[in-house]
Amino acid sequence: MRKPVYEMDAVKKRILSLKGKNIKLTVHRGRKRYVRYTGVLEEIYPSVFTVRVNEQKAMDIITYSYSDVLCGDVKIALWDTVSAT
Repeated sequence: MRKPVYEMDAVKKRILSLKGKNIKLTVHRGRKRYVRYTGVLEEIYPSVFTVRVNEQKAMDIITYSYSDVLCGDVKIALWDTVSAT
C-alpha cells in the first residue's frame, strides 16, 4: 500500500504550529525498534527543529530534520499533560 504524499511545506507549518507545546515523539530506530519521548518543541530552524526532552533516559535536547517527519521516521503528536497525569 502506498503512503500518503505530504509536502515539506505542510510538515513545516504543522511543526511551527506546535512550537512551545508539549509533544510526544515516536522515533523509528530501525529493525522494529522504537523510542518514545515526551518534551517541548523548543526551536525551529530552516532545516531542523529541536525538542527539549522531559525524561531522564535521553539527552536534554534532540534535533530532527523535517525530512525525518516526512519519511515517517519521526512521528509527532500533541501531548496534553492534564489528561496524562
